Amino acid sequence: MRQDPSGRQRGAGQAGRRGGLFGNFRWIILLGFAVYGGCYYLSNRSVDPYTGQKVLIDNSLDAEQEKALGLQAYQQILSQEHPLDPHSQVARQVREIARRLIAKVDVVESALAAEHGQQPRHFSRDFDWDVNVIQSDQANAFCLPGGKMAVYTGLLPVAQNADAVAVVMGHEIAHALLRHGAQRMAQQKLTQIGQMAGAASGMDAQQQQMMMAAMGYGYLLPYARSHETQADEVGLMLAAAACFNPQEAVPLWERMDSASGGQAPPEFSSTHPNPGTRIQNLQALMPKAMEYRQRFCRGAAAGV
Repeated sequence: MRQDPSGRQRGAGQAGRRGGLFGNFRWIILLGFAVYGGCYYLSNRSVDPYTGQKVLIDNSLDAEQEKALGLQAYQQILSQEHPLDPHSQVARQVREIARRLIAKVDVVESALAAEHGQQPRHFSRDFDWDVNVIQSDQANAFCLPGGKMAVYTGLLPVAQNADAVAVVMGHEIAHALLRHGAQRMAQQKLTQIGQMAGAASGMDAQQQQMMMAAMGYGYLLPYARSHETQADEVGLMLAAAACFNPQEAVPLWERMDSASGGQAPPEFSSTHPNPGTRIQNLQALMPKAMEYRQRFCRGAAAGV
């Protein structure tokens, strides 16, 4: 290493300047991505009429694109699974539950939007609704964007009755009505922006993992849990309005917890509320659900 006449080490000073320049450049990159992520977040926010909350949905994703994505996923699932004969008794019963729930979507959306001072958008009027029953031990169901639904036969012995099946199907329909799939896509774009920021700024793999873990526990997982809570509320109102008994929701989730063997992860590290939290929320919603049943339970049979 060379020394100048005063005895200072010139190489060390140059290395320090290079390190300082690189550090400044890293912060400039991070700041640039932060501005980009912030602009994306703020410019793609809208108010959801069902909840009155501001949500993140990419403005470039229109309803037809969302439906096409849902249809593609649905066709892929049905090609790999084993749907029951649509003329079977179970399939007909499930389709009737779906029919009653779908018939009440508009009135429930209008009522919830009015509660939040919003105008209903009736986004789902263009849905191409369809439902299949799939032979599987899974105690599960789903509703994809665009209204494509399936109920797994493993759900039926846990549900035990049509009211509980309606609670689950209402919950799944609510995910589609609330456009949770589109919200997750926008959320994933923000995550990708964060990953690109980490890589471009020179973070090593461990630092990037720490950053993504912080995003997961601080933003992504709570966001997913809020989706489940929203779907519980909207789905319960749908079931009540369609003349099903919303009080079946609590024993249903108690049975679901028992069927899982109580193996749910801690709530802070899960995308779903823990069963105890979910049951408390449903119990708190029960007076409202019974009021919806009284207001809107018309034009549907009391049983299946």
